[in-house]
Amino acid sequence: MDTGVRGVWALARAITLALLLLCTGAVLAQKGGAPDAPDVPQAPEVPAAPLAKPNVSVDSLSVVRVRSQAMAGARSSRMMGRNREGTGVVIDSSGLVLTIGYLITEAEKVELSTSDGKVYPALVVGFDTATGFGLLRSLVPLPVKPIDLGVSAEAKARDMVLVVGHDGVAPAYVVSKRRFVGYWEYILDEAIFTAPATVNWQGAALVSREGKLLGIGSLAVGNALGAAQNVPGNMFVPIDVIKPVIGDFIANGKSTARPRPWLGLNSQEIGGNLLVVRVSPESPADRAGIKAGDIVVGIGGEGLKGQADFYTRLWKTGNAGVEVQIDVLRGNKVDNMKIKSINRDEHFRAKAVY
Repeated sequence: MDTGVRGVWALARAITLALLLLCTGAVLAQKGGAPDAPDVPQAPEVPAAPLAKPNVSVDSLSVVRVRSQAMAGARSSRMMGRNREGTGVVIDSSGLVLTIGYLITEAEKVELSTSDGKVYPALVVGFDTATGFGLLRSLVPLPVKPIDLGVSAEAKARDMVLVVGHDGVAPAYVVSKRRFVGYWEYILDEAIFTAPATVNWQGAALVSREGKLLGIGSLAVGNALGAAQNVPGNMFVPIDVIKPVIGDFIANGKSTARPRPWLGLNSQEIGGNLLVVRVSPESPADRAGIKAGDIVVGIGGEGLKGQADFYTRLWKTGNAGVEVQIDVLRGNKVDNMKIKSINRDEHFRAKAVY
């Protein structure tokens, strides 16, 4: 581990020791005795105050700023805006930069910049809606040493980590690893959750004590410790997810795995059923007449056990393009609606080629 990383860890250890001493004193005062050993560190229930930035450049931790502009008429701009900003992580000496996919979806212009403000043009290699990752390549050499990929499967609750964004470094804990189900037809079998919460998580690097990359920042969450506990934190896509597909990514701009059927439903789970909260414009669900407020109660004539059950069964119906029957409750009536699915990648507008 280089001097910069060691310096950051020294600061992180000192901050953590102080936090633990304060938490222990509070528990002793409340219980009148020694606290029971917790399963995971007791993260604050509100985001911690900003920490003083250590005297180290984020460039030394392989991080760059990513700025992108989506093409005119991009469908993703309705949710994410046309101009986007976040973090990327340099993963090889040829200028490959890993980030979160939504930063570069339908992008026509991408720039990378280092902490000194110098700007480097980049191209989109590809993005993968199944994993959530995006990949860029700098068009000129970057003065940033690449990071080694770690093994995210080995990360455990209580492990201390660094969250490295383009604007700085913050120590955190891994507080849980569990399935994550996204309302946009997305599942991670084992996402990594950290606390306390940090800002500018989009594409941020999750770095182990050994200085290796464990994941890429995706979301801020209010339940880092699980649904029953309101502890703010962040969710990271584990680095192990990209390892089987990164060769396809570089060669083809996407994974060559079977494309999943996609409908374009954003939903919230209620009692095992799905309340439709938004329909992606011009998606299969939109064309079929699904509307916000509809309740999906079944697929193929069989009831649901929640979002994960719905997505898993949807993806098992066949390749993208298969016709799917979903059962929709409107008022007192259940309609059996047939929807022709598509590959989600086809929903996004292709960049013009001249």
